Parts: sequence; structure tokens; C-alpha cells
Amino acid sequence: MGGFRSGTQSECAGSYSYYQASQRVTLDPCPPLAGEQRADVCVIGGGVTGCSAALHLAERGYSVILLEAQTIGFGASGRSGGQILPGLGTDIATVEKALGREQARAIWEMSRESVRLTAELVARHQIPCDFTQGYLHAAVKPRHVRELQEFQARMARDYDYHALQWLQGDALRERVVTDAYPGALHDGEGGHLHPLNYTLGLARAAQQAGVTLCEQSRVRQLDHGQSGDTPDGTSRRARIHTEHGCVSAEFVVVATNAYLNGLVASLEERIMRVANYIVATEPLSEAQVAQVLPQDDALSDANFVLDYYSLSADRRLLYGGEVSYTGQEPRGLKARMDSKIRRLFPVLDGVAIDYRWGGDVAITMNRAPDLGRLAPNVYYAQGYSGHGMSLAGLAGKLVAETIAGQAERFDIFAAMPHRPFVGGRWLRTPLLVLATSFYTLRDRL
Repeated sequence: MGGFRSGTQSECAGSYSYYQASQRVTLDPCPPLAGEQRADVCVIGGGVTGCSAALHLAERGYSVILLEAQTIGFGASGRSGGQILPGLGTDIATVEKALGREQARAIWEMSRESVRLTAELVARHQIPCDFTQGYLHAAVKPRHVRELQEFQARMARDYDYHALQWLQGDALRERVVTDAYPGALHDGEGGHLHPLNYTLGLARAAQQAGVTLCEQSRVRQLDHGQSGDTPDGTSRRARIHTEHGCVSAEFVVVATNAYLNGLVASLEERIMRVANYIVATEPLSEAQVAQVLPQDDALSDANFVLDYYSLSADRRLLYGGEVSYTGQEPRGLKARMDSKIRRLFPVLDGVAIDYRWGGDVAITMNRAPDLGRLAPNVYYAQGYSGHGMSLAGLAGKLVAETIAGQAERFDIFAAMPHRPFVGGRWLRTPLLVLATSFYTLRDRL
């Protein structure tokens, strides 16, 4: 069996991504913030959360300035596997235990709404991001078969969710042609898209709605202020400082996710920044596609440290997985990822890997998203734990609703309890690596 041939791009996992190479959306100029500026709302972060919040706020008539430390879509929003899924990064049972069945059902339905919202935004703003429906959650071992079938039954019984179909044997091979999985749940509501084009499409729509986008504008300091006027008639507005400018705003939305970089310590201790990696093959032939993902589904497996993949619009296999909590690329990353693809799809033996890249996501202790308030006029959303491509769009919409005075739906998410990672600044990463090693070993059993 031959190996994968190196493509023309750098071997480094953080190198130029396929998404950058296939970018189809351009923005009007987004110069860095300069001088003193005023807005109703200042959004910090130019990923899906921030762009969605800015767009929905502008559509409600608010003046909005969005500040991005790098470029729009620089973080996970422009680097991820692009899977658009109902649900959370944790089992719905975790939410049910914390909030009760009624609130868990409300959160589940909002997660479904997040998928519909994605499709609606793509259609309404004509975003060329190749949105495609169809998703497989694949069992790797008999234990997963039991767990996935129990999940299907529970979702139908307790959540009135009937979009899940159990597949095995020939029925499964009609969607993914490999002997690696004893079965899988097919979810017709899930899907995948080009994440960078989607994020840029949201940003372009926000610009067209009147939002001012400022790239290369890292926030150095956030002073909360206080929404509204004080008794003496003066306004204590929030002040958001960058290197070359300052925004005065009634409301602030912190939408940095994994890229807080010390801005808000109380938020940073509730998330862990985790690196994930993706490769893109050269374009596959129609015969190869027919022996890989013939119906263009996205797929992720049921392991704790999971792998995931889908096809791009030009029929490359986009394959993601592996994690790093240390900021260092895992040893032997290239060989492990290439070997996984060969084992899954022998038909791809010898196919070139054209792109390799990585990016950071934010996870929470319970893997549920963390939405809330830092002050009455300062909102945040973070910690999507791998489910951010659709949930982040909804989070932005919920923040806009809340600023407009409709906080009920936001507060359902905000009621979810979140704890800081144990170990403090120095021990949290080693302790999480140790815990993850246990689950990685369990994946192999």
C-alpha cells in the first residue's frame, strides 16, 4: 500500500487553508479603528457570532461597530469542518439534568432553529458557501451502536425528534463506502458548508445593513460603563479601546470565543482553547466520490476525540481530527491523519493532500455553550465545543433580541451553569490532557 503524496502547500498544520484558496466572498475595505467613534453597539470579534449579532442588530436599526483583531473569519469560523448540526457539543441529557426537561426541550428546538437560520441567511443574502444537507453520526464499536440507538429512541420519545434514521449494512454503504462503521444515525436536518465563505457572507450582509467593520483592531481594554443615562442626566457608556482608537457604545457584545487573549479573565477561565486540524485532498474523480461519500453527507464518528469529514464543492475530501491542548502541533500528526484516511477509504491510496491547516476552538467543562452577561449592557457568547457553525449564528441573533428587550430565549441558555476549568492558569492544561488521555484510551477499547 502506497502512502499519500505531499501536495504543493506547506506541511505545517497552521498553513494556508483550502478555504482561503477557494474564497468567493469579498468585503468592502475594513480599515482599523482610528480615533474616537460612537455606536449603539460595539461587537468584539469577527466570527459567526459577531457577524450574526452585528447583522441582526443593524436590521433592527442599531448603529454597530465590529472590531476584529485579525481579519473576518480568522478563527474557527473560517477554519472549521463547516458542519451545520442540530444539538450541542454535549448530550442533551446534560442540559436536562441541569435545567429540567422543559428547558432542555426549548434548547434542543433552538438548536434546530440554528440550522434553519443558517439556511435562511445563506438564501436571503445569497452567500456562495455550498450549503448541503445530510449528516451521519457513525458508530466505531458495538458500545456506540447501543448508545446511538438509545439516543435515537430517546429523542423521538422525549423530544419529538424524528429526523434520525438508523443505517447499517448496505443502507449505510449507500452513504459512506467503508467497512469502518457497524452503523450510523443519518440526520436529514444536519449538513455542511464552506465556513469561511459563510462567515464572510454574513459580514458582507452586515456591511450592506450599515455595520462598520474594523479589521486589525485588537481590543486592549473594555470598560463596561452602564447602559442608559444616570440620574444626573449623564451617560455612562461603555468604552472599548484598541491601539489606535476607542468606541463609545451603549452595549457591548464579546464574541471572541477561543481568541479572548486575556481581555476578560472571568470568561477565559471558563473555556479551554483547543487546536484541531484538517487536511484537504486533491479533487477526487467521480469514481472515487462514488466509493467515499456518494450522497455528499457530512460525517463525524462517535469517539470522544472524534474525526469528521465531508466533500468540498470541487470534490476534495476535507478530513479533520486530532486535538492539541498545549498550542503545539501533535507529534506525528501528518502520518496519523494520512493513515486514518487510507484505512477508511483504500480507494484513496496515493491521492495527494493539497492543504493542511489548523485552528482553535473553545470548549467548556460541560461542553454546552456559555452565554451570559458581564454587566447589564455587556453580553457574551462562547464555548460552542465543536458545534459553533450553526449555534453561533443563533447566539448572535439571541443577543440582538436581548439588546432589543426580548431576553427570554437568551436567558434559557444563560441559565446553564458553567464552572471554571480546574487547576488554575498553570495546571488546567496538564489536567485536561490527563483526562482526555483516559477518554482516548476508552475510544480504543
